[in-house]
Amino acid sequence: MKLAQLRDFTPARVSLGRAGNGLPTGELLQLQLAHARARDAVSSKLDAPALALELQHIVGNCLLARSAAPDRETYLRQPDLGRRLSDDSRQHLARRRGHFDAGFIVADGLSAVAIERHAGPMLESILSLIGSCCGWVLAPVVIVEQGRVAIGDDVAECLGLGMSVVLIGERPGLSSPDSLGIYLTWNPRPGLTNADRNCISNIRAEGLSYAAAARLLLFLMNASREKKLSGIGLKEDAMLLH
Repeated sequence: MKLAQLRDFTPARVSLGRAGNGLPTGELLQLQLAHARARDAVSSKLDAPALALELQHIVGNCLLARSAAPDRETYLRQPDLGRRLSDDSRQHLARRRGHFDAGFIVADGLSAVAIERHAGPMLESILSLIGSCCGWVLAPVVIVEQGRVAIGDDVAECLGLGMSVVLIGERPGLSSPDSLGIYLTWNPRPGLTNADRNCISNIRAEGLSYAAAARLLLFLMNASREKKLSGIGLKEDAMLLH
């Protein structure tokens, strides 16, 4: 296979050609556009009330919350603030505390664009599968502004979740400014690390489909509940992706 033919099989930048010591003008402009889209995704702000309205027909009313980061610039400069709730949000969620098997948390992460495009269809896909299963008591969906993955631990502690499922905008790449990730954690609580979680990533039109991600997530949720663990001790069944 010729190098140029690889472009039919991958979005990676291969066989771009040359113009003197640099890239051809067209390829350079495409690279600059991709870089601009990635920067826009990182700095974009999630419209949480609008998202809550969009999700109403899928999940009912959502709970809105914020991390301890007061604005986007602070969120990007001080990552730890995005891992815990603001005091007001903690009190707000604590008033809704119950005994829930699991809860879905939607956080903007590093790409609000990913959440705006994929959170609704992804939740619809997974909830349609869970609806055919028995025994899941789910908490209200929580939308968190300026949130990172570990914000799910704080939310879980407030609501009383046995398991948290965080849908979050992933760090943009030069070919994927809108990639969605899902992080599952058994017995979530502050102080856990990513070794305690299972991740499903690259959910987008050019990556993993909603249906495949939903099947894998439901498998992991059931396995996590059965084995009472998550993270490096919980293995995926790759056959579920087919």
